[in-house]
Amino acid sequence: MVQELLTALAITGTAGLLYVAAAARVVRQYERGVVLRFGRLRGQVRGPGFTMILPGVDRMHKVNMQIVTMPVPAQDGITHDNVTVRVDAVIYFKVVDPVDAIIRVEDYRFAVSQMAQTSLRSILGKSDLDELLSNREKLNQGLELMMDSPAVEWGVTIDRVEIKDVSLPETMKRSMARQAEADRERRARIINADAELQASKKLAEAAAVMSDQPAALQLRLLQTVVAVAAERNSTLVLPFPVELLRFLERAAPPQSSAHKSSPAAALPKPSSTGGSQSESPETKGINPTLPDGIPESAPSWRAA
Repeated sequence: MVQELLTALAITGTAGLLYVAAAARVVRQYERGVVLRFGRLRGQVRGPGFTMILPGVDRMHKVNMQIVTMPVPAQDGITHDNVTVRVDAVIYFKVVDPVDAIIRVEDYRFAVSQMAQTSLRSILGKSDLDELLSNREKLNQGLELMMDSPAVEWGVTIDRVEIKDVSLPETMKRSMARQAEADRERRARIINADAELQASKKLAEAAAVMSDQPAALQLRLLQTVVAVAAERNSTLVLPFPVELLRFLERAAPPQSSAHKSSPAAALPKPSSTGGSQSESPETKGINPTLPDGIPESAPSWRAA
């Protein structure tokens, strides 16, 4: 009798242990448990810790409440100004209502991923290339608002969306490089022209001062000579005032018409036969009755 009682107690204890093992569930701190009994929502959401369910009747789904980081695959799209780009992004979201995340959508992770891809392609078609490259913060906010509206119904909230990289075609990269180079060259020319304008104003002021004080010009000339002499070269600088050259030019006597005539006419020309005979006076075009060097065209020496 005692042996049968002990056997029954052992069987009951074993069954109880098996029941507890099958019914016991542990929910972590960052998880919540949603229990469905015969496919119907049962009670409230189970919090973290130890909990029990009916084996074979209840089924508990654990939902992670942490922020999930999900990369969005690179999407090919055309911007508003007809430029083909390839953009990838990353999305941060978390579940705020585990019941809606289980009941309203089949797989909330896959749903958020597909919604992120479609929203990214949509935002690409509404943006220009310059805005996509320089104003990403505005695009991130617009993408977050676009994704947050349908995600709220699934018990999911979008924490942040970031555009990671924008890939451009090689031809577009070369065009942008040429544009940037041309812009830098334009700025360099403007700066150079501004410097020339300021230098010309200073030179004009210096010329005005030197015109009032001639000694300043001489001092500047001596400074230039000293600067040239400091170099290790064989250059010799001899400054001459322009007034001195003009004085010498005015002081030079005017040359007579006799000296201005070409001396090549008085030289004997070789004969056509190759001999050494000189030409006749008629051939040279000089009247023998006239003095040497006086042309026949002179009226005061013409023979009667």
